[in-house]
Amino acid sequence: MTLEVIVGDLGNEIHATALKSLLAEYALDPMGGAAALAPELLESLPEKLSSRTDYLFVLAVADGQYVGLVNCFEAFSTFKGKPLINIHDVIVSRRWRGQGIARQMLNQVEDIARQRGCCKLTLEVLEGNQAAQRSYLGFGFQGYQLLPEMGRALFWEKPL
Repeated sequence: MTLEVIVGDLGNEIHATALKSLLAEYALDPMGGAAALAPELLESLPEKLSSRTDYLFVLAVADGQYVGLVNCFEAFSTFKGKPLINIHDVIVSRRWRGQGIARQMLNQVEDIARQRGCCKLTLEVLEGNQAAQRSYLGFGFQGYQLLPEMGRALFWEKPL
C-alpha cells in the first residue's frame, strides 16, 4: 500500500468531494450514528466549513483512493493561554481499517498543532468503540481530569 496524508483544501473540488464521501460513509457506521446525513447538508458542508477560520482537515490517500479523513477545529485553552486542536471526526474507510492510517493522519494533525503553538489535542470517543480507544491510547491520548478525587471529565451535549 502506498499511503499519503495531506492537508485538505476545500478550494480543491477533489478534496471537497472526498470530505463529503468519507463523512457520508462515517455517518452510516454505528460509530457515526448509523444514519445517513441529509444530501443538502453534505452538499453545503464544504462551503460552510470554508467560511470558518478555525477549521482544518487532513486526508489519507491510499493507492490513489481517498480512504481517511480527520476533521479538526482550533479552540483555546484558558488554563494554558494557548490554542488547542479539537479532533472532531476520525474516519477510515471500513476496508482500510487496521492498517495504521488513523495514526498517520493523527501524526499530521499533531505536527500542525505543534507548528501553531498548540498546548494539546482533544477528542471524544464512544465507550463502545474499543478499537478507536486502543488506537488513541496508543497514540498518547488519555482520559482528562484535574484532580483524581473529582473524577474524569465527561463530554455532554444539549441539542439546540
